[in-house]
Amino acid sequence: MEGFSGHDLACRRGDRLLFGTLEFDLGPGGALVVSGPNGSGKTSLLRLMAGLARPAAGEIRWRGVPIGDVREEFHAAMAYVGHRDAVNPALTVIENLAFHAQLRMPGRVATERLESALERTGLLATAAMPAGLLSTGQSRRLALARVLAAPARLWLLDEPAATLDAASTAALTATVAEHCSDGGMAVVSTNIPFDLPGAGRLDMGGGESPAARP
Repeated sequence: MEGFSGHDLACRRGDRLLFGTLEFDLGPGGALVVSGPNGSGKTSLLRLMAGLARPAAGEIRWRGVPIGDVREEFHAAMAYVGHRDAVNPALTVIENLAFHAQLRMPGRVATERLESALERTGLLATAAMPAGLLSTGQSRRLALARVLAAPARLWLLDEPAATLDAASTAALTATVAEHCSDGGMAVVSTNIPFDLPGAGRLDMGGGESPAARP
């Protein structure tokens, strides 16, 4: 089994049940767009998917095995970009990217790989600039460049289009689609339209137990 799946998932925030009996199933090349208003549980779901929190009930599996039982293998195959961009303002743009790439790929990461990631996110011209001078949208694009600088089979992107303009959002959508066409998997949360061809949909704001659908 090559997929990534969730079974009968429930999540609580304090005494509040955010969602229950949630199901999803992704195979190679699969994508899932998680939509819903703020507070509906999108971020909480992606944190469960990334193994950063535990579900109140249910189980998440990687290749048919609970992620807690294959934690090292799962984390090596997964790239997570959360709400915070995790940008060090004192480092240059390319130094920030190199730092994160080396966390995933110990040892020297080829400059060409870093520059390619910056070029694809429209940041190559800012490579030597202190990251503290980036705009909010540029900082977001730098965070997204991390998934391109170090390969990962599964991308978990929490509202990646937040603060991006229309052109950057279109480029991001194309990049995610290309990743999936190469056999990767992606989960993207959003509270704005995110048109990813062929992706399954999971609506967190419908008032019913959410389940992924084509």
